[in-house]
Amino acid sequence: MPPLGEDARMPAMMSDRELARRFPQIETALSHTLDRRRVLKLLGLALAGGGVAGCDPGTPDRGFVSAVRAAQGVVPGVPNVYATAHVRDGYAEGILVTHQMGRPIKVEGNPGHPSSLGATDVMAQALVYDFYDPDRATGPLHRGMPASWPDLADAMQKMRAGAMAPRPDGTHAGEGLRILTGTLTSPAMGQAIEQVLAAFPGAIWHGWDAIGRENVTRGLAMAYGVPASVLVDPGRADVLLALDSDLLDSAPGHLAHARAFAARRNPVTATMNRLYAVEPTPSLTGVAADHRFVATPGMMNEVIGRLSAHILHDEAPSGGPDWLSPMAADLRAHHGRAFVHLGPDYPPEAQAAILAMNEALGGRGRVFDVVDSPLYQPVVPVATLDALMDDMERGAVRSLLMLDVNPVHQSPRFAAALQHVPTSIALSDRAHETALAAHWYVPLAHVMEEWGDARGHDGTVALIQPQAVPLYGGMNALGALHACLGQPLRPAMEMVRATWRDRLASSRDWHDALAAGVIAGTASPRVDAPLRQAAMRVASPAPLSRNPAGPVLLLRPDPYLWDGRGANNPWLQELPRPLSKVVWDNPLLVPPDMARAMNLKNGDRVTLSHGSTRTQLPIWIQPGQAAGCVVGLLGWGRRHAGATGSDVGCDLYPFREASGPVQVLPAHGAAVPVACTEHHATRIDAAPSDVARHGTLAQFHDRADFLAGPSGAQEALYRREPDAPVAWGMSIDLNACIGCNACVSACQVENNIPVVGREEVLRQREMHWLRIDRLYEGTQHAPDTFFQPMLCMHCEQAPCETVCPVGATTHDSEGLNVMVYNRCIGTKFCSNNCPYKVRRFNYFAFAEREGRPAISRNPDVSVRARGVMEKCTFCVQRIAQARIAADRDGVGEHVVTACQAACPAQAISFGDINDPEAEVTRRKASPLTYAALPEQGTHPRVTYEGRILNRNPAIPS
Repeated sequence: MPPLGEDARMPAMMSDRELARRFPQIETALSHTLDRRRVLKLLGLALAGGGVAGCDPGTPDRGFVSAVRAAQGVVPGVPNVYATAHVRDGYAEGILVTHQMGRPIKVEGNPGHPSSLGATDVMAQALVYDFYDPDRATGPLHRGMPASWPDLADAMQKMRAGAMAPRPDGTHAGEGLRILTGTLTSPAMGQAIEQVLAAFPGAIWHGWDAIGRENVTRGLAMAYGVPASVLVDPGRADVLLALDSDLLDSAPGHLAHARAFAARRNPVTATMNRLYAVEPTPSLTGVAADHRFVATPGMMNEVIGRLSAHILHDEAPSGGPDWLSPMAADLRAHHGRAFVHLGPDYPPEAQAAILAMNEALGGRGRVFDVVDSPLYQPVVPVATLDALMDDMERGAVRSLLMLDVNPVHQSPRFAAALQHVPTSIALSDRAHETALAAHWYVPLAHVMEEWGDARGHDGTVALIQPQAVPLYGGMNALGALHACLGQPLRPAMEMVRATWRDRLASSRDWHDALAAGVIAGTASPRVDAPLRQAAMRVASPAPLSRNPAGPVLLLRPDPYLWDGRGANNPWLQELPRPLSKVVWDNPLLVPPDMARAMNLKNGDRVTLSHGSTRTQLPIWIQPGQAAGCVVGLLGWGRRHAGATGSDVGCDLYPFREASGPVQVLPAHGAAVPVACTEHHATRIDAAPSDVARHGTLAQFHDRADFLAGPSGAQEALYRREPDAPVAWGMSIDLNACIGCNACVSACQVENNIPVVGREEVLRQREMHWLRIDRLYEGTQHAPDTFFQPMLCMHCEQAPCETVCPVGATTHDSEGLNVMVYNRCIGTKFCSNNCPYKVRRFNYFAFAEREGRPAISRNPDVSVRARGVMEKCTFCVQRIAQARIAADRDGVGEHVVTACQAACPAQAISFGDINDPEAEVTRRKASPLTYAALPEQGTHPRVTYEGRILNRNPAIPS
């Protein structure tokens, strides 16, 4: 929207560049040569859009009137915070949304929600961009063309009438009506679907997720005989075994798991636990382990079988890798304090075997509990996608309602089956592949625009409340279901409140629950069901061949795009993957020995094929990946994601139905440059690093400060120490950091850090103020991996300050190395002189080239122009807010930086190092504390606590 009072004829006087900047939706059109055919197309689209707009009454005069009085509770410049939830694969993580003048600009974790505990993951941070995304749909479509809301209402009325019509064969009303949803924990949504099923007794509800946990759910039912869930507390376990596990990075409750696990990783503050990891490809859980063992997919089944025999049947270990026996003995030696976690990619039989092992290890009631499943449990069990596609192909499905799923892109078989359905309606927030393949598409409101509820991993209900009026229109999912019943449209808030009227009877109870973001007392109760004896006899999965005819393809979700839903979010596209550091692409990950045997290097193209399915894509060498195993990341290659995400990367979903080995052959043609933020060859050091220092628990017990380096003050010709009463500093615990990049994403959102795009990353021009360095030590086949957050050190003797010719970078009285953007003339001397390489330069007006609206930015942080250097500021805007509050209220200056707030493992501490009671002061006094590159004499305000590994002495290094 142009500024109020701006001349309506202004666009006619703008250049193409100015038009593209103000109206990013038409940038693509302006970049093309306009021949007669294209002009007619655009005119037709404009006329159709005008027709759709004419069906919406909108405001009476379509005008905007400035507020004479500010909204209640809104003070200009003072943020407001509201609780809601981020839902990921059905499970809620409580969040707090910060508003400035009614505009959502930042997401933080809700400390009162058990699944987030005040932390966030990368996807929650990216919600802000998704909310403002100009590629979101603005109206319904019919067969891919704009339609009106009345036309949609008529179509739904006809579908309802056809479903209710009497049938001569005596079948139930609604026979042939199907509803397809993702994983559902929402009681309000579940009840709404059941009301539809009650009105149409012949209708069937199907549930499916592209990245689902059906194996885990079926394994639990096999083991306990009832719908159940395992609630684990890693902080109570002395020994953990992660088998190709997602415990710390993506499993339901992963934020809480990371917090509990990290609380026992620093030997200065707690008794260390021990984590073993066995996996075919590196994961964040595996990198955090004290012992990480590389196993091929075939060996993984063998390990599960041998562990099962040893723990369940007390058979002496024989055969297998040499580390298996001491690892199993360590688990048994810690009876009642041991836990085994298996990833979701293994069959229900393996899941049941692992559950039986945990019962035999005595951890139930100590390390884990078995509770009622948080999943919504309908009267009639939810059917599967395979059953739906079978019925679609034989013509048994007459009408299909798809709620926020994208099976056309994610299931190779679904697109063809959809052609057999006479009426299909897709609901989502954008016109994706399924929306365009369906007969009707209905735009859904964003999760930050609607009412709802959802359960967390422990069953606690989170209330979802809208943060703004829908920016682009859209229908609430609850409203869409009630429209199927032909009932008058009810406000979604009323439907959610009616669901919880028994617990939240009064207006005060409802208000308090909204303010807290959770409904107290709704956590899942314990299940008393014992382990079924049949689970003890479940056959473990048969070992696969150790020498298959070809490489085995493992398909895993992209850590940020996930199943593809984040493809149009440039924050997620440009966020470095934790281990490969690749951005804007999904190369095939291959082990080092395969690359050597095929004479491949990073970026070389290969042909991946299985039967008639084939594609070409670049490769990336992944140290620590099992031999004979290649990994492909799902969620890429979207055809209809939006301006940012369409046709980026390679679509590997067609390979999901492949079984057995695949074929990987070198492709003809030049190598493809793969954008990566690690702009040098991957180094694997043979000796321990002095930058990311680490050692063993035995070394710590011998001498606690063995990582601190030489004692005594560093010699210097002069020492300029800030003399203000407050001295800001930071401590980062490398024992807690799991490399999840939540801190990097939070920093980007908080500080208006621009996205530069793939081509600029290839030129080494990425702009992230904070990066997570990944360091390898050992061999390329099974290296030890270490993460180290690296940001501006705010050096007391900063080498950047002495070389700036205009004093643009300088020191303040509280110890901050600050940037005066208006002074900077872009010499880049400061960046050249920085030993930590943490400064970023705006080679172009990157902020202006972004497709996000200006109202989505943090108004407390300057947007930097072309030719300006920038870097971490320790969130100086938050420091200023704390200073104002301290002056006003007479309290201390308590500051939480954006990276610190987001970290699920609480690896970052920040505060006044002059305060002896501050957490950062205590952390800096740890015997593990050291400064990076001390020989530079910079005296950084950021220090690290070295990482300690709790090795099993019975297992050789």
